Amino acid sequence: MKLPPKRERVRSGIVRAPRRSWPKHERFVRGHSCAIPGCTNTPIEFAHLRSAANSGMRLKPHSSFGVPLCSAHHSQAHSAGHDRLARLYKIDLWALAEEFVKRSPDLAMKESLRGADPR
Repeated sequence: MKLPPKRERVRSGIVRAPRRSWPKHERFVRGHSCAIPGCTNTPIEFAHLRSAANSGMRLKPHSSFGVPLCSAHHSQAHSAGHDRLARLYKIDLWALAEEFVKRSPDLAMKESLRGADPR
């Protein structure tokens, strides 16, 4: 028996958004201690650093903008803001996130970032 002809796929014209979540990289980041010096709290959570340029309403930033924070410091970062948390503890969270990307075992994520603006 012969199959009927295959239908042509109808395209909506909507361009798919680029992938923003990279679980392998996020697991790598969560495998480290809290980014706050001297903190030994657990569990460690993947904290997305937000800016006006890398996120929007109900849209998480790309996984490349993430650092490890314990649940207490992650909550503090959400209430006070990541920049204020960084000033309080005298650390550069953006540089730390960039370093995690450089050392990440997720080669597919790194390849997707080629030519992208790091901030």
